[in-house]
Amino acid sequence: MTAPLENCRVVDGDTLRCGRERVRLLGIDAAEMPGHCQGNRRCAPGDPFASKRSLTQAAAGRLVIERIGADRYGRTLGLVRGAKGDLSCWQLQRSQAQYRRDWDDGGALAQRCRAAR
Repeated sequence: MTAPLENCRVVDGDTLRCGRERVRLLGIDAAEMPGHCQGNRRCAPGDPFASKRSLTQAAAGRLVIERIGADRYGRTLGLVRGAKGDLSCWQLQRSQAQYRRDWDDGGALAQRCRAAR
């Protein structure tokens, strides 16, 4: 079931803040903003600023979400769609994120997005 998202802004290449809700795009990992990849974390390569710009372009306008659950940081995990299609697929198609099968709830993203296969 989908629901509208309102007052969204892009935090980084795989996360939105919509009002008080933080939304993590399902099944992808984008490069971390400076200072966020610390310790022994496995972080995605790439340009975090380019990834954020790309997601900002895709997230313009009306957004809807299919909420899947929550991650260990309390963010909503979801499949988010806008005028340009699925935001996770958008990021993958533009090489602005990596597909993470282990973060894709039952292959939901892979079913939607050829770039995830």
